[in-house]
Amino acid sequence: NKKVMKMLKNSSLCEKAIIAYLTQKGWPEVALHFVRDPKTRFKLALACGDLEAAMDSAFQLKDDSGECWRDIGAEALRQGNHQVVEMSYQKTKDFDRLSFLYMLTGNSENLKKMLKIATMRKDTMGRYNTALFLGDAAERVRVLEETGNHNLAFVCAKIHSLDEEAGRIASVIVAAGGTVEGLVEAATAGGGSRIGCLLQPPTPIVRANNWPTISLPKHSMENMENVVVHDISPSSGEDAPEKWGEDEFDESQAAKGSSGVVPTPDDDLDLSDVDAWDEDDLEFGDEVPDDYGIKNFNDGAMPDIDNSGCAMPKAGQTASAVWVSNSSHAADHAAAGSMETAMQLLHRQVAIAHYVPLKSYMVGAFLGAQVSIPFTGGSCSLPLFRNDASGFPGKESLPLKGLKMRLLELSLKESFRAFQGGKFTDAMNGFMEIIQKIPLTVTDGRNEGMEVKEMLEICREYITALRIKIAIGETEDPVRSTELSAYFTHCNLQPSHLLLALRSAMVTSFKHKNFIVAASFARRLLELPDVNSARNAQLRVKATKVLQKSEQMARNENELNYDAGAPFVVDCASLVPLYPSDAIVKCSYCGSTYGKEWKGSVCLTCQLSKVGEQTLGLVTGK
Repeated sequence: NKKVMKMLKNSSLCEKAIIAYLTQKGWPEVALHFVRDPKTRFKLALACGDLEAAMDSAFQLKDDSGECWRDIGAEALRQGNHQVVEMSYQKTKDFDRLSFLYMLTGNSENLKKMLKIATMRKDTMGRYNTALFLGDAAERVRVLEETGNHNLAFVCAKIHSLDEEAGRIASVIVAAGGTVEGLVEAATAGGGSRIGCLLQPPTPIVRANNWPTISLPKHSMENMENVVVHDISPSSGEDAPEKWGEDEFDESQAAKGSSGVVPTPDDDLDLSDVDAWDEDDLEFGDEVPDDYGIKNFNDGAMPDIDNSGCAMPKAGQTASAVWVSNSSHAADHAAAGSMETAMQLLHRQVAIAHYVPLKSYMVGAFLGAQVSIPFTGGSCSLPLFRNDASGFPGKESLPLKGLKMRLLELSLKESFRAFQGGKFTDAMNGFMEIIQKIPLTVTDGRNEGMEVKEMLEICREYITALRIKIAIGETEDPVRSTELSAYFTHCNLQPSHLLLALRSAMVTSFKHKNFIVAASFARRLLELPDVNSARNAQLRVKATKVLQKSEQMARNENELNYDAGAPFVVDCASLVPLYPSDAIVKCSYCGSTYGKEWKGSVCLTCQLSKVGEQTLGLVTGK
């Protein structure tokens, strides 16, 4: 710092050039300490936000036009310094802005004084506006009456229940040959669909003098005018030890560690075999991959400044940024509004390729994590982010969950009820809705995560069963109808629903004289526990008769692509059996099976993921 002072005092450079250089490099506060001209100091003080220095320069300039105080008022308003703003408005006699400032800060006493000043200045509009800010209806009536707007004055008095004023004004209107009939009705009905409301000034949320600020340390260049500059030319080597001090080395001190404790032979700490453990060479990279497309939320923060200066503290992360960094679940990213990263997570985890069915649920997750708090009239609403109940918003926070396990369970019960009642379209829509909500459902704990995966398998089986049932109704070929009925019974259904499937397959096979498969369906039906109940007594008798008749006939009328004794899975595209010897591929999300020729296509069961992609799998928890 002394070197800088010496350079500025002894340099042949122009003072303006040095000041311009410092200002251009972003150090107006440094240049401010070397300027004596009030006008230049004023501009530099505004540039670095030093209101005290700017006010000192403004007092010295004695600016009659008020331009300096207007600039000070604008800067003070930006910093939230209401006291300086008030002074600047008083200096420039900007009464309109001053009244508005008092209204915003809730200073009713000063607003009443402004009303008196407006009356003394005969400022009609200022008087009326100040009366609006105060909510003084009687004063507004007087202003309207004094300016000759008797009809408006009467309506205003009548609406605000000022009956005495309204009667006096009505007599004036009648004396002038007018009438007051229908004035109030015309004023209130003229807005069409808009309903009139009482005008009152908004209540200030915080009544304080100034906005809270952070105390910053003084710049190291401050008060440099009092520093005595000595000769700093290079000195001889003999003087060097006096300036730098003797480097005294103490062996006992060196033997001590940084903690100042001398190790003793009794210490059991032996790190000689530390290399025997494998080092953890794992490199995880950034918390969020660059290709996720997430912007740096601190890009707008001020850079760090060395010890010779000061820096404003960096802004903290927004709630949405914290959610994105804390979670690898697509629902949390969607709730934060980062739809791009949510889609990338879904693609990487379960190979989602078709996002249209998920659009409404992703938008719902975003809207569910937001709340808008309305304020008084004339002010905008305040948007807030809704965190879950795990803790106060901070580094560990996550968004409020939009989709929960309980909602999926209710939808599953409704879908089961529709399947039981033969409403196959409703059942298909219900199971499809569940299977498309699961990727955006966040679970609590391992057990709930397992339940969600089990629910995914249930929906997959029922959607496949319903697709087979729809195909049965569309075909007229008895062979294909029998085959599809047989495949229908191999879907993993609830016992009560499997009973219905076996009954349908038994009847279809027997009707088409395929007695071998009809007998197998009858046996499986009679083995179910539910068939022994009283309500299924008639079905049990019917299955017994079909079994006896089929065993007597013991032939199939048609050659079927179905082997009841061989294990197989159903190809969800062509609806044919795939045996263990066949090459199969599966959907990365729901696990539906397909022939290898369907690899790379979108799954027909969930209508979301690619078939045959090897991925991590469904992520259910936080």
